[in-house]
Amino acid sequence: MRIFYGDPMRLTRFTDLALRTLMRLAVEETDLPTTRDVAATMEVPYTHTAKVVARLQHLGLVEARRGRGGGLTLTAAGRAASVGAVVRELEGAGDVVDCDGTTPCPLRGACVLRGALRRAQEAFFAALDPLTVNDLVAAPTGPLLLGISSRAPTRAEGP
Repeated sequence: MRIFYGDPMRLTRFTDLALRTLMRLAVEETDLPTTRDVAATMEVPYTHTAKVVARLQHLGLVEARRGRGGGLTLTAAGRAASVGAVVRELEGAGDVVDCDGTTPCPLRGACVLRGALRRAQEAFFAALDPLTVNDLVAAPTGPLLLGISSRAPTRAEGP
């Protein structure tokens, strides 16, 4: 049995940034931030944020409009999205351990660890299922996000 590197109960940076992006967009009421604005607010590289935004757009959670008056908006589906469902989609529900790799684990036919880890992973996701993106930006988080985004640099070009 080989355990994948990376903690099975720890989100990837991609998923973390995606959730923070959704939260940032959930508190925006007037100005539409661009991808560059979100990257600056979250203090992450633009290229990473652009990949995250593209994925969130593909999932129907974010809408991006180009040009003057453009920017990013959270869709109705994005506001109501289950955090557990978003994390499952972004993280994937693959096995926590790789028992069938190049050299299969000799214990795979009788090992109970694989199933236990799969159940633990699902329990992790299930604990996030009742939360929506809107829930994540309730006080005190929402007002803090608004304060952070108001200190971000001014609008940059492109969504």
